[in-house]
Amino acid sequence: MLNRIFGLETEYGLLVHQDRPEHSPTWFAHKLRDHIFNVQRRGVLDLHHRGHDEPPGNGGFLANAGRIYLDMGHVEYASPECNSLTDVVASDRAGDRMLQQAINDLGWTDQVSLIKNNIDHETDATFGSHENFLVTRRFPFSRRGLAPLVTFLVTRQIFTGSGRVGSANPQDAWVQMDRLIVPRAALGHGGSGAQVPFQISQRADHIMNDFFEWVQQNRAIVNTRDEPLADPEQYRRIHLLLGDSNMAEYATALKLGTTGLVLQLIEEGHAPRGLDIREPVETLQEISQDQERQWVVRLESGETISATDIQERFLAAAHAHCAGQDEETDWVLAQWEAVLQDLRGDYARLVGRVDWASKLWLLESYREAERVQWDDPMLKSLDLEYHNLNRDKSLYDGLAEEGRVPRLTTDKAIDLAADHAPKNTRAFGRGELVKHLLACGSPSESIEPKTDERLFPAYVINWSIFQVRGRMPFPMTDPFKTYVQEIRSHLAG
Repeated sequence: MLNRIFGLETEYGLLVHQDRPEHSPTWFAHKLRDHIFNVQRRGVLDLHHRGHDEPPGNGGFLANAGRIYLDMGHVEYASPECNSLTDVVASDRAGDRMLQQAINDLGWTDQVSLIKNNIDHETDATFGSHENFLVTRRFPFSRRGLAPLVTFLVTRQIFTGSGRVGSANPQDAWVQMDRLIVPRAALGHGGSGAQVPFQISQRADHIMNDFFEWVQQNRAIVNTRDEPLADPEQYRRIHLLLGDSNMAEYATALKLGTTGLVLQLIEEGHAPRGLDIREPVETLQEISQDQERQWVVRLESGETISATDIQERFLAAAHAHCAGQDEETDWVLAQWEAVLQDLRGDYARLVGRVDWASKLWLLESYREAERVQWDDPMLKSLDLEYHNLNRDKSLYDGLAEEGRVPRLTTDKAIDLAADHAPKNTRAFGRGELVKHLLACGSPSESIEPKTDERLFPAYVINWSIFQVRGRMPFPMTDPFKTYVQEIRSHLAG
């Protein structure tokens, strides 16, 4: 893709298969992290505080330049910086595979499942799949400038959503109005409170605002925190919280690829005009919950238009201004057009490519075979099993074995992405640093610093800078530069 850096951050659900478990999901999460870093030695643990909720040893960087860490009890994997869709898909799947391999190695396959989804059916809790896109500092980061992005994001769930049984309790949904926090139900948002049998997005019910800075409690369509993790005078990082975790490689690539092209349209002043949505958050939830899948959107102008029509407007603009710029762009344009055409027909055409459609087809097949209603508790169990990382249990992987799922990568490429960083971004240099520290026998296994280490640990690694004790800090402010030769010289000096 043209001048784009992609990254994904995935929080995993952890399911303990015991009626009276001896240990909590958080205990298992800690043991998984320790096994990956201290036994498998896939990376080096942080020796410094990364924040008030990330003490030393909470997580660390991997040999592939991504990160595994714990976030509020969840295992989270952040991919390395990627410059292509094939790299980001392979890196994303590599995180899944590393974590499942740790479960296998620990002999926990019958005790524990890692679930790559975004909801807990029992508690209404949500956990995220965050997307990161690098843009230039010239990007129009204002309400007016971001309006086309909001419209695109609200409507893209028709092919990026991973689907879910039921809905979140609207009594738990809150909205911030100026300085006042009020229940969403009091504003008439989020429907009547009646449970819907199935909806196309897992995160839609949990998005409370169109723009907001922080990622918890008041999740927004666009996160406004300015944390570029790069040269702040040249770059900005668009950080998105509203998307679902995807199992389908096709859906992951299309989600990131189409969003990358829309960001390019906005940067270059070619985004479609006149599509501002009157109530973006309410519309996000209405589209997700629409049982007829008409997906009607009311615009600020008062006009009504379908989400599919809106997506076709963005597709037409991208065709006009982006076609032919590179091979991946043309793939995205072709697949974007194909999936929108299929969305106008039988949703079963989308099985294997769009997660919500694959899941709905499986659930409807079960309901027909077993003659059960949507309130049957087995449907929620099947909902979770679609996202199971264990390939022997995953309903998604079952579809793949039947040949219903198109692949964008290969098992070999995923295995390579677990151990090696992409070679065309700064992740390559960071990966070399991690491998150097591992070869030197990093002190990851002993987090408590020795007396002479308390002033400065053996190393400090962040996304855009690192320092090894005894050497000057080494900034890496350009994500498009590998820094590999400079880092090798720095470490050898």
